[in-house]
Amino acid sequence: MPATAEAAGATGTSPLVAAAAELAATVREAASRWDTDGRVPPDVPRTLAAAGLLAADLPARYGGRDLAPDGLGEVAAHLGGVCSALRGLLTVQSMVAAALLRWGTRAQRADWLPLLADATLTAGFAATEDGAGSALGEVATVIEESGDGLLVTGRKKWVTFGQSADLLLVLGRHRDGLTTVLVETDRPGVRREPVTGQLGMRAAGIAHVTLDAVRIPADHRIAPPGAGLSHVAATALDHGRYTVAWGCVGMAEACVADAAAHAAARVQGGVPLSHHQSVGALLARTAVRAAAARELAARAGRARTRGPGHGVTETIVAKYAAAEASARAGRDAVQILGAAGIAPDSRAGRHYRDAKVMEIIEGAQEVAESHIAEQLLRRFGAVV
Repeated sequence: MPATAEAAGATGTSPLVAAAAELAATVREAASRWDTDGRVPPDVPRTLAAAGLLAADLPARYGGRDLAPDGLGEVAAHLGGVCSALRGLLTVQSMVAAALLRWGTRAQRADWLPLLADATLTAGFAATEDGAGSALGEVATVIEESGDGLLVTGRKKWVTFGQSADLLLVLGRHRDGLTTVLVETDRPGVRREPVTGQLGMRAAGIAHVTLDAVRIPADHRIAPPGAGLSHVAATALDHGRYTVAWGCVGMAEACVADAAAHAAARVQGGVPLSHHQSVGALLARTAVRAAAARELAARAGRARTRGPGHGVTETIVAKYAAAEASARAGRDAVQILGAAGIAPDSRAGRHYRDAKVMEIIEGAQEVAESHIAEQLLRRFGAVV
């Protein structure tokens, strides 16, 4: 088993995985600057698309590369191992594309998916609100009929790449049930409030977005009212959890590599830091957690090869384990690195901050625990 995401690419057979490894190597040093600047350069989406990595799991007829779940996971691990915001770009684009692919009409898929695959449009997923975080069923955004179109009114929070997204998949409340619509961000009534200085994902262009009676065509609705959360948003979130899980694997492995390299090279009192039993034990525990997270993510990938709707629980388990592994790996790496771990350009320090965010987004750890426990009880015949 590869010890790091970088090493994993050497054993992979997919050209796209190799392309992801190469891209990750080129941005490794720049990622710290992106974090400080609070933005990913605007040419990066097209760079990802040119490498075939943006919405790579879409069918080729829509501009994708038919990348299987295992390959997509390795791509996310490579990108996550150097920059969570870069992996976040892959995630959010793929989330919206996955929802459209499964629930959009033939015309909607033909119109929108090629534009997402080649980065003509970049996407955002606008679901979270002040009163609707883990409980997305409580969204207050209103989507109503208006003549031959729809009006969208509400305020969405924490939209990844919301500062720059051209297109938003918006979850809202219709008189006939929760629904999802596509909203172009250049429409009148769309206002963005950049979020800066948050704990992690600082380069991900996060924004709060206000939608003030934004008028859109009726054909921008994805699936009938009532299917917005249970079908469309659920598909997007499931896809997001999968790439987040693998991105966390990449972070955990990168932290293990940085901590081990430092412990081997650092000498204190004439003795390598790695010779201290407590340091060795910390490294061992962190490496085992990272390896376990990789295996659970791979298991989720195998389950997902059966097609849409499969591997949901396996993906939740993988995201839960990988988010925890990356958070603990970041913490332990910073501890081992000492002053170097808390330096402004510390990759381990940045991963530590980003990993904490991963324990919250796409379903907090506590929500995952509830789902996993429910599935266990059902499996063993208990009444839930």
